[in-house]
Amino acid sequence: MTYHAKSDFMRVMMERGYLADCTDYQALDEALVKGVVPAYIGYDATAASLHVGHLLNIMMLRWLQKTGHKPITLMGGGTTKVGDPSFRAEERPLLTAAQIDANIGGMQKVFARYLSYGAGATDAVMLNNAEWLDQLNYLDFLRDIGRHFSVNRMLSFESVKSRLDREQSLSFLEFNYMILQAYDFLEINRRYGCLLQMGGADQWGNIINGIDLTRRVLDQEIFGLTSPLLTTSDGKKMGKSANGAVWLNGEMLSPYEFWQFWRNTTDADVGRFLKLYTELPVAECDRLGALAGSEINAAKVVLANAVTTLLHGAEAAAAAEATAREVFEKGGIGDDLPTVALSVDEVSDGVGIVQLFVRAGLAGSGKDAKRLILEGGAKVNDEIVTDTSLRYGAGELAEPLKLTAGRKRHALVVIG
Repeated sequence: MTYHAKSDFMRVMMERGYLADCTDYQALDEALVKGVVPAYIGYDATAASLHVGHLLNIMMLRWLQKTGHKPITLMGGGTTKVGDPSFRAEERPLLTAAQIDANIGGMQKVFARYLSYGAGATDAVMLNNAEWLDQLNYLDFLRDIGRHFSVNRMLSFESVKSRLDREQSLSFLEFNYMILQAYDFLEINRRYGCLLQMGGADQWGNIINGIDLTRRVLDQEIFGLTSPLLTTSDGKKMGKSANGAVWLNGEMLSPYEFWQFWRNTTDADVGRFLKLYTELPVAECDRLGALAGSEINAAKVVLANAVTTLLHGAEAAAAAEATAREVFEKGGIGDDLPTVALSVDEVSDGVGIVQLFVRAGLAGSGKDAKRLILEGGAKVNDEIVTDTSLRYGAGELAEPLKLTAGRKRHALVVIG
C-alpha cells in the first residue's frame, strides 16, 4: 500500500526498508505524532550473545529512540524456558535458569551500545518476562487467558502448520509459547503503557495474538509492526557466515572478523545494507550502492566502518580497516587477526594442518579442512598447501603462523 507517513519514525521505517507490515499504519502514525510511544521487541536468551540476524530489529529500536520514542528490550527469562517453535524443525534444548541469566548478561552488553537506558521519558528500559511469567498460577492463567485462544486458529498459523505438515513433533510445551508471548504484550501494556510490538515477519501471528488478547482483556488499542526477513542477494539467510553465526559480542567474535563480514558484502546488497545497518543519509546510501566495478569496494569499507563503529567504537573500526589493508594489500600479518594460542604440550608431537584450520575456525570440520586443502584453497604464510598430512612442531610455530582460507579469511596460530 502507499501511505505517506507523518511521524519521523514511520518515515524512517519506510524510507530505509525496515517495514514489512503494520496492523494499522494510519492509527499508529497518528499515535507517534501525538506523543511518546513505548514499543518493545522480545529476545529469548538462547545464547550468550545476540548475532547479526538480530541487528536489523536492534536498529529499529535505535531509530525509535532517535525519533523521540521509548524502546523496551524484553528479555525472555520466562519464555526461554519454553522455546519459540516458530519455523523451527525441532524443539529447542531447554536451558537452566542460571544459563538463561548468564545469557541475558551477555546480551545486555550489546543493547547498551545501541540504546540509551535510564529513567527519562524516551530512555530505554530492559524488562524480563520472568517478572510476570514465573508468578503465574496455571489454573488462573487457563481460566483468565486461555479461554481467549482458539486452538483451531492457533493450528492455522504458518509457523505451527509447517511443522505439522512435515509430521514433526510439536510439544504441548512449545504450543503454549504463542499464548505466553501474547500475554507478554498484555502485561507490558498494563504495566508500562506499551503501545507497539515490533519483530521479524515470522512473528506476525504471535504479535496479532497479543493485540487481540489485549483488546479483549483491557479494551486497549495497540499495534504491531514487522520487518522483512532478510536474505542476501544470493539467497542466503542474513547473519550466517562460513563459520556460523556472526556474534555481536566482541569476546565471541573479534571486531576485525565482524568488520570483515561487512567488507565481504555482495555488491548487490551494499546500498540496502547501508540503509538498514548504518545511519548514513538515504541519498548517500543510494549513491554508494550504485557504484560499480572496483569503486563498490570503497562503499563496502564505508559500510564495514559504519556498522563496526556503532557496535565496537570508531577505534576498533579503524584498527580493523588498518589490519585488513595490511593483510590484503601488503601480504603482512595484522596485529588484529583472530588468533589461536596453542600450549607447548599441544605441539610437542606436532599438530596437523587439518586440525589447525578447524581450531582457527577457517573450516567447520576436519572433512571441510581436507577439502579446502586438496582444492588449493588453503595457504600457510601466504603459500598454497595441498598436503593434508602436514604437521607443525614448536620450531615452525616459534613465529606466528598465518593461515588463509580462500582469499579473505585469515587467522594466526601462536604458542602461548
